[in-house]
Amino acid sequence: MSARDKANRVLIHVILILVSITMLVPFLWMILTAFKTMTEATSVNPFVILPSTWRWDSFREVSANMDFLHLYINTLLLILGRVVCAVLTATLAGYAFGRLNFRGKNLMFSLVLFQMMVPGQIFIIPQYLMVSKMGMLNTIFALVFPGIVTAFGTFLLKQAYMGLPKDLEEAARLDGCNIGQTFLFIMAPLTRSSMVALGIFTAVFAYKDLMWPLICNKDVMPLSAALAKMQGQYTNNYPQLMAASLLACIPMIVLYLIFQKQFIEGIATSGGKL
Repeated sequence: MSARDKANRVLIHVILILVSITMLVPFLWMILTAFKTMTEATSVNPFVILPSTWRWDSFREVSANMDFLHLYINTLLLILGRVVCAVLTATLAGYAFGRLNFRGKNLMFSLVLFQMMVPGQIFIIPQYLMVSKMGMLNTIFALVFPGIVTAFGTFLLKQAYMGLPKDLEEAARLDGCNIGQTFLFIMAPLTRSSMVALGIFTAVFAYKDLMWPLICNKDVMPLSAALAKMQGQYTNNYPQLMAASLLACIPMIVLYLIFQKQFIEGIATSGGKL
């Protein structure tokens, strides 16, 4: 390796390290603020970075005032419900649009694309009316309801199925498989990486969803809605808010550590980014 190549590699690594540090600064600021007093957290002195005394008062107060166990359960049920529904419906719809021929196929897929083009806030009122008519407000089902179907997932899985060779279906048909068996045993397993990517995207979007939980639920809330309600109209207790935010990060950190390999493979295979 020449000296120029070594210099370029060092420069690239330095840039990547600086960018990584820049992305970690907000997270480090959240951690440090959680251990500060209110005076230190709101100080305008730029040199007040570390707390004078590492205090656990904010964690004890938010743990006493907020039922984090139920918030964790609600958030995990929200994520699990949306991931299962999104992957199931998107896989079926993606296969139908990508591999089957039926009347109105192009028109129906155009409607799917149209849903991706408009802001999601447009559907909030119809979704609220539907959940209200079913009498399911303030339930876990109400949280999961907007994620039962996903236009993005349908498009993603359609492209995955279209990338598979037609010889697979022809060979399955010669072996006596019908459409359902071909889909279940031949085609669906080959799109596992796309399903994983869709599950990752759906989990992240569900975890940080804020507007819909605040509208449809008053008591059964996930972590995002509970954190939003901690903010006051005129003042905020930043140490407590940061302590609660740090505790709210635990589920996603645990899920990432458990499914780290699938997370990286899914993102790399899909070619997408969060």
